[in-house]
Amino acid sequence: MKFASIWLFSMLYVFHQYSAAQTATSAVPDANPGRPTVSTPATLTPVGYLQFENGTLFAEQSTEFSNRFGVNQVTKLAVLPRLELFLESEPLAISRSEDQTAVHEGEVFAGVQGVLFSGTDSRPTVSVSYVRRVHVSGAPELDIGTFRQSGLFLVSDGVHGFHVDMNGIVAEQAHDGIRRAQFGQTLSISHPLSKLTISGEMWHFSQPFEHGNAVGNLWAVSYPVRKNLVVDGGFNHGLTKTSTQWEVFVGLTYLLPHRLWGAHRGGQSP
Repeated sequence: MKFASIWLFSMLYVFHQYSAAQTATSAVPDANPGRPTVSTPATLTPVGYLQFENGTLFAEQSTEFSNRFGVNQVTKLAVLPRLELFLESEPLAISRSEDQTAVHEGEVFAGVQGVLFSGTDSRPTVSVSYVRRVHVSGAPELDIGTFRQSGLFLVSDGVHGFHVDMNGIVAEQAHDGIRRAQFGQTLSISHPLSKLTISGEMWHFSQPFEHGNAVGNLWAVSYPVRKNLVVDGGFNHGLTKTSTQWEVFVGLTYLLPHRLWGAHRGGQSP
């Protein structure tokens, strides 16, 4: 955890100094964090701006390990108002089981998300997403497990001052040449409290090879240091015997204050 704290504050300091220098002379769009909840928002990041979502997660009491520490990173880029590309990776995963410690690089996933219906005052934003694994790792997994490919149906809306993100997920898991379908559902509700945002979430994933179900309850808080820099932290508690019992996480979302190509006409992407 000492390493996690040093890493987080180092990243935060660098991003804060760079962001301050850039925002002094130009307007920067708001970041659109997809972390720290399990749910992914249906809305996209601003078109043409790279967004980095970095975090650390410590977990304990799982069927695959006694404790596990991981560094995770997601890079997103909306190339059109309705189309976003992203890459998910875990550069470092340290686990301990039966008094043995293992160090691995985690898996890497590439994906695309497209908006079907842009949200308005009277209707939610609805999107679909496809994710494919591009690198396999030997690191032990959390209760959700790993997958070869997955499809998501995403809905985001504002209801009476609350923000709601809902996901329906279908994934393909494989083990020893056998493939099984995994199904998941997530519901995240967040509400601003002064400059803070409080999030609560319930999620469920089937465990086809364990013949069980992973269910968890997540609580998190986030704070916008700047429009394009948001820090977060929270915890998740597993509610079934096959769920990882405790997870604690901290991280940040940083929107690079430089557009990768010419100025976007017509304002921010819907």
